[in-house]
Order: sequence, then structure tokens, then C-alpha cells
Amino acid sequence: MAEPAASAVQRARAWYVAGCAETDRGEYATAATSFERALAIAPDWCEAQHNLGRALFELGRVDHAVRCFERAALGPQAGLPRAMCAVAIPGSSADHEAVLDARQRWAREFLPPMRPGPSPRRIAPGDRLRVGYVSSFFHRPNWMKPVWSLLNHHDRDVVEVHLLADSAGWTGGGGYRPHPADRVHAIAGLPNEEAAATIERLGIDVLVDLNAFSKPARLPLYQWRPAPVIASWFNLYATSGMACFDYIVGDDTVIAPGEERHYCERVVRVDGTYLAFEPSGDAPDVVDAPCAGSGEITFGCLASQYKLTPDVFDAWGRILDRAPSSRLLLRNAALGAASVRRYVHDELAARGVAPSRLRLVGGADHVEFLRTYDAIDVALDPFPYSGGTTTMEAIWQGVPVLTFHGDRWASRTSASILHAAGLSEFVARDVDDYVDLAIRLATSPDSAPWLAALRRSMRAQVQGSDACNGPKLARSMERLYRGMPDARTEDAHREGRVFRESGPAA
Repeated sequence: MAEPAASAVQRARAWYVAGCAETDRGEYATAATSFERALAIAPDWCEAQHNLGRALFELGRVDHAVRCFERAALGPQAGLPRAMCAVAIPGSSADHEAVLDARQRWAREFLPPMRPGPSPRRIAPGDRLRVGYVSSFFHRPNWMKPVWSLLNHHDRDVVEVHLLADSAGWTGGGGYRPHPADRVHAIAGLPNEEAAATIERLGIDVLVDLNAFSKPARLPLYQWRPAPVIASWFNLYATSGMACFDYIVGDDTVIAPGEERHYCERVVRVDGTYLAFEPSGDAPDVVDAPCAGSGEITFGCLASQYKLTPDVFDAWGRILDRAPSSRLLLRNAALGAASVRRYVHDELAARGVAPSRLRLVGGADHVEFLRTYDAIDVALDPFPYSGGTTTMEAIWQGVPVLTFHGDRWASRTSASILHAAGLSEFVARDVDDYVDLAIRLATSPDSAPWLAALRRSMRAQVQGSDACNGPKLARSMERLYRGMPDARTEDAHREGRVFRESGPAA
């Protein structure tokens, strides 16, 4: 006898509610199971599809998550799943064209129309360029280390710095060294149209977005064109898909020559790496490499769980299989949840890795988190979404990061940093070379003493390299900024775009 429809609906809703509760607790693996059970009863339930996608994304099952978001977008409330698809897709197996298509589709369907912006002002020789930086994360000091490195080394005779703080209560600090010429403007809580009007009143010449898809709700701000030139730096990792962005700032490693066609923005490149880091004063001292005493290599990764995809587990399984005396230490905030730890154990067990060779640890305060590197000899970079701050913090603690030159910006950030730090020997050609290099490091009798010696010298090497050369990055960015208003005007004439002179958007 078939189950009554009302009873089936109640069961589906019960599983859905359970999935929401587990998500709130950070138990993403249990949440995913609950949403799957709800969908087994009600397969067309778009909200359940979306929430399943969110749980799967947090676990690192990004391809599956993107498929869930695409199915959820078939329903009447398509905006949020389309936005999540745009957020997640650079970390999936999708190619450049699929990333561009997903982001352009979201922008086309769910962003307000782009408004005409103010014309560039005539900047006389000796005038300071007004540069505004928009961020919702100025209160996140560790994540913002590359931003502090740029801001703290700007030449205030060349650039007038405006910080558009979308972080409630933030007025400075956390790695940023306030300068008397700088201006901090609170825009937290302002609707996008009001925030845009505030920015336009400041007469900003170049507006730089530092959020990208980490804060999709702020992206409509740029559709109002509150400055004559709008650029993205630091946090985009792929094209925005939005016509309102004039420029994207990268380097020759993350955006290889010839890849400009995958970007709707004009690609500009700094000299060297597009990221330079401002080391924090609270970093613990470097300790001896654990392999110096045992001779056995401990691999580790402190990247966020959403970066640990099935392909990553495949590669790590191959490494541990062929380096049987090695171990693997993983730490991130999501691993504080029992169901997430079980999920990771099960994924690696399916690849032949015994639980005794794994150590899974949850989050901690920043200093304790960095001390985790005391127990790691070599960090393994995830892919296709590689590390940034995580990579820099590892090498600052004397731990080399093994990565490879992937097929997209998101897969090349670590490579950019390691090249700048003089650690190019840890940048493999591809995933097979990455696996082979890890195995050689774990099985060669010369590796332990070499890694131990490298660890003792690495912090000084990194500090003296371009990876920490904030002044070099600042000068390069300032030269780019100086050229942007003229180039923007040329684009307007060539493409027939119309820009209003001043005043609020029509």
C-alpha cells in the first residue's frame, strides 16, 4: 500500500529540518545525508537541493554541490543558487569557459542594470590619485595580510588612500598601520545604492574591490559605477563575469599570457607576485622539523575543508600508499565536527589510508593554529583551489608547500607565492609530478636532513624575498593605477560608452 502523500511530505520536511539543524552545528556530512533523504521523497524540492549543495560545498564535494545549485536554480527562487554556483565554480572541475558562463549568467539575470559612471577627472602632474578600497573583511587580520602589505607601503605623496569599511565597527588596526593622510569611511549596513552615492561624493579615481564573491551581496554596488575606474585585486581568482569591472590585477603566473580571453575585465599584471604579505608579530618561533628526529615525513594541510575535493584525496591516497612510513595531519575549523572527521576518515580509508596514519584536528586561535606547523614537515597544497594566506603562513613557519601549476588562477596562487619566495623547487608541473615529488621527499634518505636545514633558514629567506616585498608591490600597483584612468577613457571613446559628468545615478 502506498504511503499517504501527507505522510510523505511530513517525513521529507522532518529530514529537511534535521539537515538545517545539522548545518547550523557544522555537521555538514550528517546534514548532507538528511537533505538527500528529504530529496529521495521530494526530488523537486529546490530549497532542499540548495541546502544539500551548501553542505556538500563545505565538505569539499564541489562538483556535486555545483550540480545541486544548478538544479535548485530551476525553481522559482533562482537567485541564491545561481549566486552560490558563481561562488563555488572556480573550485570545481569546470573549465575557464564554464566559470565565465556561470558568472555572466548570474550577473545578467540577477544584478541591477549597470549605470553610467562619472568621467575621469583630469589629474595634473603631482596630484595624488584617490584610490578607494572596499572590503567587508578588514576585521579579519590574518586573511587580510596581503592587503596590509599593500596599504602599509603605499606612497601617500602619490596615492590618497580611502578605506571603505563594510565591517561593522572597524576603524583601523589588525595589521593595518594607520596613516594620518588616510580616510576610513564606514559603509556597513548601507544599501548598495547609498554606499555607491557615498563613494561617488568622495571623488574616488580608482575603486578597488577586495571582496569579490566572498560577499556577493555587495557586488551590485559596482553596477552603480560610483567611480570612473573599477578594479578587482586580491580575492577574485577568476573573472567576475560583470561588465562593471574594468580591470583585474594579477601576475604572469596566475593569469598566463594568452588567457585574457577568459576574462571580461582588462587583465593587468604587477611585476612578480600579485600578493605580498605583511608578517604578523604574533607568529610563533620556528622549531626543528619533526623528521629531523624520526626520519619519517609528516605531510599536512591546514586549508579550509571546502578545498579538500575528492581529487585531492585521490592524490593524497597515492602519496601515502607509495610512502608507507609517512603520515598526514589535517586541521581546519570544519574538522571540529565529528561527522566531518568521519567523512574525511572514510574518504581516505576508501583510498587505502589507515586511520592510524591520520591526525584530524579542528580550529583554534591563530597562534595555536600556526603551532600546528611544528608537527608538519611538508605541507600539501589542495587543488584546484590552492592556498594563499595558508601557503604564506606555512613557509613563514619553515614548512615548504608542495603545489603544482594548475589550469586556472585558483590553482596557481601558491605557485605565484613560492616562485616569489625562491621556493620554485616545490612547484610541480602537474598533479602526477606533485604526487611523485611528495613520494620522493618521503622516501629519499637525504630528504630529512635537507628539510631540517631548509626549515632553519626559510623564514629569513622568505622575509627577504618578493613574497614579503610590500614596497615593490605598492610601487607596481601605483603605476597600474596611474595608467587606468587614461586607459578607461580610451576604452570609452573606442567602444562608444557614455559616461555622465557628475551627480547621483539616474
